[in-house]
Amino acid sequence: MSLITPFEEALEMLRTQHRLRVRRVVEPAEPPGLLQADDEALRGTTYLVNGQRRLSFGSNDYLGLSQHPQLIEAAQLAASRYGVGATASPLVCGHSPAHEALEQELARLVGLPRALYFYAGYAANVGIIPALVGRGDAIFSDALNHACLIDGARLSRADIHVVPHGDLSALDDALAASSAARKLVVTDSVFSMDGVIADIPALLALCEEHDAWLMVDDAHGFGVLGAHGEGSLAHARIVGRDGISPDWQGGRLDRLIYMATLGKAAGVSGAFVAGHPVVIEWIMQMARTYMFATAAPAMVAEALRAALRLIEQEGWRRDRLKALRDQLREGLSEGQVPWSLWPSDTAIQPLVIGRNESALMVMAALDRQGVWVPAIRPPTVPQGTSRLRISLSAAHTLEHVQQLVDALVSAVR
Repeated sequence: MSLITPFEEALEMLRTQHRLRVRRVVEPAEPPGLLQADDEALRGTTYLVNGQRRLSFGSNDYLGLSQHPQLIEAAQLAASRYGVGATASPLVCGHSPAHEALEQELARLVGLPRALYFYAGYAANVGIIPALVGRGDAIFSDALNHACLIDGARLSRADIHVVPHGDLSALDDALAASSAARKLVVTDSVFSMDGVIADIPALLALCEEHDAWLMVDDAHGFGVLGAHGEGSLAHARIVGRDGISPDWQGGRLDRLIYMATLGKAAGVSGAFVAGHPVVIEWIMQMARTYMFATAAPAMVAEALRAALRLIEQEGWRRDRLKALRDQLREGLSEGQVPWSLWPSDTAIQPLVIGRNESALMVMAALDRQGVWVPAIRPPTVPQGTSRLRISLSAAHTLEHVQQLVDALVSAVR
């Protein structure tokens, strides 16, 4: 038997189960540098997908910043000053003034003492968790946590306790039963396939009761939640750009480790972790994905600094998201479609269809009408809950959402 035969058979199995992923070639339908001011509705919403023009509801560009002219200009100016590569690890010579300023501005926005920038979100989580815990320690992980949190937990070699999704009572029992030297609770803040927001105040209270750490991955909350886009901690009235909220009745926040990605609402790439200065220093010293990887280019850091200014100043983008969400939910109410639009107060709107092949059929029906919404299937979501993951962006208009609603109603027929 050929060495590749098992792979051929496994790929065929994925195909018969309607789980085979297909990569598409995607580019903006109009190059962002050529768009005029009155073409704003085309910026970040309309793409060429395998050469075909499509209105997209598939990206995580929640605030519509990825093609913003201010970010593009910041990157271009930084490339002229710093070049296009960082050339080495941040601990060698890859940490520029742009990176330093970005970290200070991130810490100020989220209201925590210090921040550390990583080149990618996946790299951040698989580096942070093993830096915090190891053999003899215990990790308590929500069952629907993102893959990078799961992989980071496995790499740590700590004992892993998977807690049923959102089950605070089960987490309380698991923490109480643990005799581990160090306990770390890890959770998404906004679960990426459901749009559900974790109860962070309750989680933090449990961690205080059981002397555990709490690590929050705010990949889908940063920039979107909070009055100024500070993220899930501000949304929960725990901490924001002005520090600890007067509404927060808990203790000190030394046990809180906050992580967020910058390739979604911020529109660029990378991630950061923020918290107590000693903890962040320790992560910088021990996270292998920070120590042994080339830093992101300085032009990325400068583009992110431009994004942070827009996140804080342009609150209308978050208001737009709410209006679009309300319109979508109203348009799909009253039995317009036979599928379930699960509750979500975020930019992520899951339309759960059920079977893998059915989700692919609906996706194809939308595609024929010029609308692109990705079908999400196991193992990304639980078996029997394949769905269209509708991602809204502040770049969308009310007309765009109406086009999506009309296409879904047509797909039923």
